[in-house]
Amino acid sequence: MADGAAPQLRVLLRAAAVSYIIGAMIVPVVLAAGESRRMGRPKPLLPIYETTFLSHILGVLKGVGFPTMTVVLGHEAEYIRPQAEGPGVDVVINPRYHEGQLTSLHAAIRHLAEVSPAADGLLVCLVDHPLLIPVVIRRMVAAFAREDKPIIIPTCKGRRGHPVIFGRSVFGELLDAPADQGARAVVRRLPERVLELEVGDEAILTDVDTPEHYEALRHRLMGS
Repeated sequence: MADGAAPQLRVLLRAAAVSYIIGAMIVPVVLAAGESRRMGRPKPLLPIYETTFLSHILGVLKGVGFPTMTVVLGHEAEYIRPQAEGPGVDVVINPRYHEGQLTSLHAAIRHLAEVSPAADGLLVCLVDHPLLIPVVIRRMVAAFAREDKPIIIPTCKGRRGHPVIFGRSVFGELLDAPADQGARAVVRRLPERVLELEVGDEAILTDVDTPEHYEALRHRLMGS
């Protein structure tokens, strides 16, 4: 084997392994059911990269290699739905969206139990965190397969970001979590179950909740 071939082969094998893990173990879910009260208009439909937040997120996930994914809608669902529909995308309507984000996660977990009972976990993406980074997602999936940790959270300089992987072993706890605390209650209960994965990219911290946040993101992207 040529001198340069071995490292290249290792890279290809790692990529193939991550692709297999993605297809066999993890199902991404995009939570996009909220009322966007602080924004004043639906966040899933905010323009970014000549498309919308929701379409961009789904495009990144497809590019990473996920064969199927779930989008949870609620507020103005029929208005937003055309941005979600497509090959490999399941749309779940959460009629309880007004009760908080946790109800959308519950809807995703129950849907996963029906359509992908063999999946080992969910990659939970929030529609108001649109800057998904493919290499970060791949590292998270690889860490989930490698480490005995049911919760994988990316960090940048010690700050936790998104998306987050939740393994099947904590689904029951998520379904039982207090509505006022949500998934944070499960994360905090037993810190030793959590793997904080330092990724060195501030994009995981980008949270767009208000018009001011959105304008700041637009200026940031135009300057990049």
